Amino acid sequence: MGFADLLSDAGLTMLNSWLTTRSYITGFNASQADVAVFKATQAAPDAAKYPHAARWYKHIASYEPEFATLSGDASAAYSTYGPEATELPVNPAAAPAAAADDDDDDDDDLFGSDDEEEDAEAVRVREERLAEYKKKKEAKPKTIAKSMVTLDVKPWDDETDMAALEEGVRGIEMDGLVWGGSQLVPVAFGVKKLQINLVVEDDKVGMDDLSDKICELEDWVQSTYVAAMQKL
Repeated sequence: MGFADLLSDAGLTMLNSWLTTRSYITGFNASQADVAVFKATQAAPDAAKYPHAARWYKHIASYEPEFATLSGDASAAYSTYGPEATELPVNPAAAPAAAADDDDDDDDDLFGSDDEEEDAEAVRVREERLAEYKKKKEAKPKTIAKSMVTLDVKPWDDETDMAALEEGVRGIEMDGLVWGGSQLVPVAFGVKKLQINLVVEDDKVGMDDLSDKICELEDWVQSTYVAAMQKL
């Protein structure tokens, strides 16, 4: 039969009854069964009316950042879980009251009756899991953004020593900068520009800063221009 509509009183009563002697929907660990029922419930049940369902909901909420990692069939509907017809109480509406009476008389209550302690425990578990999730996420290697750039460096005139110009350009060192191949490209009237390739780490090397450094070679360099840029 499985759980009924968990947005209705009947469905929540059934869920509360099911969790009276259980920590999870199935088995002894959180699974996709808990995820499916949790999502179908949509909001925390009233703790006064459905104490066991409310306790379970708060506990499963602490797993929310890692729902996808829990074992089980993620495609199964919430209605595939829950009690068979023979396990349903004769009078579901009376179940919360009966459960409350049992709590008073049963010294071996699995979940306790102190709502404040339950709330504090749920918060503690959730914070621990969130901290662990954040730690794992921060430990993952970060992708380094890089760009391949073609830079044009123009000399003053056709008498500029282009070998000295290129040597000066390649002599510029910056963390995250790697020089590549180059060529001399005719411009006009015998003037040739240096066209040089380079790879930069975007977070470490700014093209404006690099261009300023190249232009400091004022004996040879008139100007620089980014002819092409491609993200790697």
